[in-house]
Amino acid sequence: MKAIVYERYGPEAVELRDVAEPLVDDDQVLVRVHASSVNPVEWYGVYAPPFVRVISRQLRRPKDSSLGVDLAGTVEAVGEDVTAFRPGDEVFGASGASWAEYAAAPATKLARKPANVSFEEAAAVPVAGLTALQALRDHGGVQSGQKVLINGASGGVGTYAVQIAKTLGADVTAVCSTRNVELARSLGADRVVDYTFEDFTRLGERHDLIIDIAGSRSFAKLRRVLTPHATAVVVGAKMKYSLLGPLKHFAGTSVQAIGRSQQVKFFMAKVETADLAYMGELIASGKVQSVIDRRYQLSEAVEALRYLGEGHAQGKIILNI
Repeated sequence: MKAIVYERYGPEAVELRDVAEPLVDDDQVLVRVHASSVNPVEWYGVYAPPFVRVISRQLRRPKDSSLGVDLAGTVEAVGEDVTAFRPGDEVFGASGASWAEYAAAPATKLARKPANVSFEEAAAVPVAGLTALQALRDHGGVQSGQKVLINGASGGVGTYAVQIAKTLGADVTAVCSTRNVELARSLGADRVVDYTFEDFTRLGERHDLIIDIAGSRSFAKLRRVLTPHATAVVVGAKMKYSLLGPLKHFAGTSVQAIGRSQQVKFFMAKVETADLAYMGELIASGKVQSVIDRRYQLSEAVEALRYLGEGHAQGKIILNI
């Protein structure tokens, strides 16, 4: 089968090769992948800034040559212990090697794809959609009527966050650049702040919850727009090749939050069947949409990674396989 692999760091090492079809463990499902998407996790894996190499203990080369988390496709085979799926089912979820024609995925990280949702729309969901959902619901504890600010509202996580917050009854302020203002409005934001003209931390409006995706402001500045007992959920930072990468922003936010009445939370999204199914229902009903910026073929994975790294994507970048 065809698959994207890389055996050393840097985009020049990313190749489309013929590799063996994956074997399926008892608790796994073999999926014929129709679409995947591009997330920062793949960008950091390929470009491997110093902090990534140190944390992963892979200083010279990656231990796993495969790429790709998100997937949507058709079940080809199931392991002996799998009862929730059978061959022919259309599913979406996560695997550790989804930039390939076939991927083995744990059954617990898959859900059935609604019939009226395309493979592309479903493939955009797992990492970005569940990050937005869990940031708002589980870690932010958002309640109907609360004021929520989303800093970085036009990217993969941000476009989902605006819409999910609205479905949960929040009053939403979206922060983005000029070219994305109309997009944020179309997704249901109650107000949109164009950060190229206004500093959202100086507008005087107080919020119960901030979802910080862009990582463009220190916590000291974010506090200006937080209510006394608000929560700031930090899920991202600027993507750049540097010694510490996003860790600098995360660490700085943690230190500045010490002794404050507001809470700061960090987390990594968990891809699991129940939340995938919930997101599938929201998209199938039209309450939430997957915003797709660009589509690439599997052979164009390097171009897709480079575009993500530029930091200007509106919504998700899709790989069709």
